[in-house]
Amino acid sequence: MIRVGVNGYGTIGKRVADAVVSMPDMELVGVAKASANHTADAAADRGYNIYVPEDRHSQWADAGMTVAGDVHDLIELSDIVADTTPAGMGAEYRPIYEDHDTPALFQGGENADIVEASFTARANYSEATDKDYVRVVSCNTTGLNRMFAPLHEKYGVERASITLVRCRGEHAVLSADPVSIPSHHGPDALEVIPDMGPITTMGMKAPTVRHHFHGINVTLGAEPSAAEVRDLLASQSRIHVIDGDLGIDSGWELQEYALDRGRDRMNLYENQIFEDSITMDSSQLHLFQSIHRESDVVPENIDAIRAVAGEADAIESIEQTNDVMGIGDI
Repeated sequence: MIRVGVNGYGTIGKRVADAVVSMPDMELVGVAKASANHTADAAADRGYNIYVPEDRHSQWADAGMTVAGDVHDLIELSDIVADTTPAGMGAEYRPIYEDHDTPALFQGGENADIVEASFTARANYSEATDKDYVRVVSCNTTGLNRMFAPLHEKYGVERASITLVRCRGEHAVLSADPVSIPSHHGPDALEVIPDMGPITTMGMKAPTVRHHFHGINVTLGAEPSAAEVRDLLASQSRIHVIDGDLGIDSGWELQEYALDRGRDRMNLYENQIFEDSITMDSSQLHLFQSIHRESDVVPENIDAIRAVAGEADAIESIEQTNDVMGIGDI
């Protein structure tokens, strides 16, 4: 059993913790949480051991919540830590993981220079094998790499230009995010699949929640038909090509789709590619895809745990993760 600690119990951390608990080859040591709030209460209700910063014990006692120890205890008891703290905090925690000789995963908000490998299971699982510090790239970059990997293997990706409309519910306007080009997603994709052609990504933010949208143009090294590309993408376990007859064209409808199919927390772990958008013009591929920002990196964290622990190869890990989490069953 791989003993896993989750440092940070927010949007991603709670989902990673749930996934770890569901895995037959993993044991959740506990979760680290800074504030004694309703999400901490929910973690306790799920039976998770809670670890807190050393200077926060009195706050938790005042709230009547029991803790199992401090964050250092969690790190020491774990074979590996999934660090899901806010962007930038992972870099602060890395020296602490080193002091405890505990490998750690980081999320896409951290810089690539603090890790030994950037990771997407479908694209470069073996790069993380037996490494101590691995970054699971961001939700958007994960979605791009899942799409790029089969396209590049089959046809070659010579160039890509992508506009990412990113959900940012707190803003009431559309705006560039960032104004400079490229956004971090293109360079991050090339960290994982370095032999692709240039990848230019332009970011925007929109006053929506949960689902990012990508407008994608890829120059392939061949001229397949749209049907051939559709079949290739649909064959990938973490890509769902949405049947055009379902009439889905929005993140709101995707939320309902997930709920109606019993997905916990409205999780859609798979890329959602709109079938009717898949178009070929000579070697130019065009399509729309949607990425659920809250869940698509969760199976990647589970696979990265196994890769770092050296417990399974890519096929074994991906198949086990998919089977346990019901990925590909929608």
